[in-house]
Amino acid sequence: MALKKAMIMVHRGPITERIDVLFNPNEYMLDSSNQYSWQTIPGLSQPIAQFVSGEATTLTMELFFDSYEKGTDVRKHTSKIVGLLDVDKDLHAPPLCKFVWGSLQFKGIIEKVSQKYTMFLESGIPVRATLTVTFKAVQSIKEQFKRIPRQSADRTKQRTVKQGDQLWRIAAEEYEDPGLWREIARANAIKNPKQLEPGTVIKIPRLYG
Repeated sequence: MALKKAMIMVHRGPITERIDVLFNPNEYMLDSSNQYSWQTIPGLSQPIAQFVSGEATTLTMELFFDSYEKGTDVRKHTSKIVGLLDVDKDLHAPPLCKFVWGSLQFKGIIEKVSQKYTMFLESGIPVRATLTVTFKAVQSIKEQFKRIPRQSADRTKQRTVKQGDQLWRIAAEEYEDPGLWREIARANAIKNPKQLEPGTVIKIPRLYG
């Protein structure tokens, strides 16, 4: 089976450029995370976690470059990748890139590049380098909405009140925000939120905005 070479596809408006890496990376790391805010509720032993948003996934790898046998400046290769940090004069922003290697296709921008030069000719020209490159994923609003299941707090549903239920606790479970208890009270015309009758069926309204 032929060796698949990794490449970086650079999108500059309608124009797409291709940058081939000299050597495939030995490994790469994908880093994903979420952002939460923490609300302290009197009487609870732990704060309530409220989801804020997801963080963009990052892809980090080391790319090796060696031009010693040809006796040429290795920066002719590395500068193509380092240059992807520069603001494009037409886009007014760094270009969008896609790292492609086999089944891995990671679309985003290059967030950071660290350059390490380890071999030089007698003239001082570098001929061997390692770049540590970090890509950060970029997705449009339309692409993100396609991945998010629209249910739970986005749709009106019903819930049966249990013994000991309180509106702020129900809001924390349904919306991940206890401060939204007023939305439930308003939807069910509840005047006194402290008097919830067990067995009562209440509406959990859809949230807008």
